Amino acid sequence: MPKRATKASDNVVYQARMEAAKWNDRLGSREGASEVTGLDRTRIAYIELGTVTPYPEEILILAEYYNTPELCNDYCSRQCPIGCRTMDALEIKELEAATLQLLSAIRSLPEITDSLVDIVEDGQIDEDEQETMESILYRLRQAANKIKALELVYEKRVRLHKEVGRGPQQ
Repeated sequence: MPKRATKASDNVVYQARMEAAKWNDRLGSREGASEVTGLDRTRIAYIELGTVTPYPEEILILAEYYNTPELCNDYCSRQCPIGCRTMDALEIKELEAATLQLLSAIRSLPEITDSLVDIVEDGQIDEDEQETMESILYRLRQAANKIKALELVYEKRVRLHKEVGRGPQQ
């Protein structure tokens, strides 16, 4: 059983490593994670403690070895200067919940489509149509986020079971 680091306990990278340690004992320590990932143990500590901003390449490596594709979304939506402006943080759920949320969002698409056609049929977005357009774009972003969340859950589940000796199905 790995020793829990209290200073890093709220950090998503630390939480991802601890979750991965359930199926790979070597990830239970920073030293073991360093050996597995090839990243410096001290660098991993600094990332987990939040004293440095990780490089995108480090997040890619950790996401791969920890089987947590959601680390990439977290990094891009919260730490990357460009991603912070262009991406939403996703809430990752179980496959069934992610699917039901997506289906719920899809149900409203016909209504959105009709409104969108009404707005753009004259080739312009009039001032009185702007609020409706903003609402449509918001709902489309929400649906896109549900799609991406479902993709991440699926990716995590498939990768987890393709490799021998990895933990139980999530």
